Amino acid sequence: MRRTLDLLYDAAAWLAALAMIGVLVWVLLSIISRQLGFNIPGTDAYAGYSMAAAGFLALAHTLKRNEHIRVTLLLGRLKGRAGQVLQMWALSVAVLLAGLFAFYSVRLAWQSHAINDVSTGNDATPLWIPQIAMGIGTVVLLVAFVDEWFLQWSGKRREAAPGEALHNE
Repeated sequence: MRRTLDLLYDAAAWLAALAMIGVLVWVLLSIISRQLGFNIPGTDAYAGYSMAAAGFLALAHTLKRNEHIRVTLLLGRLKGRAGQVLQMWALSVAVLLAGLFAFYSVRLAWQSHAINDVSTGNDATPLWIPQIAMGIGTVVLLVAFVDEWFLQWSGKRREAAPGEALHNE
């Protein structure tokens, strides 16, 4: 099960990386087309869709790598049972919020598809297409938070070292 979950988080991260490449491609295409005197409609919108996809698809992977910004002032001071209770409370709230976020993100994409909602820009993209990435990203984030909740419950959750959050700076 652990390998499957890690594969899910990694797959979402790879899709996020592809979306970041998509941002680059759309922006470069926009710049090149302007320099050569022609216009490709929708490049700005597609770059925005790609950026949103990258952000949402990377959420679970960054959570599992302890890269999310967390306020640990109180958690760092509490030890033993009190720290465990606070961690379980925080993860429970996170599961609830991620569940709501996932539900409404998927619902938004579904409703956009049902009513044939399109962007108001000159690209007229059906909005459910870029919204799929948001729905997938939030569902995978929910899975990651549930995973963290069960790891905490079973005592197998790895805590980030105090200086570990700074390793990317």
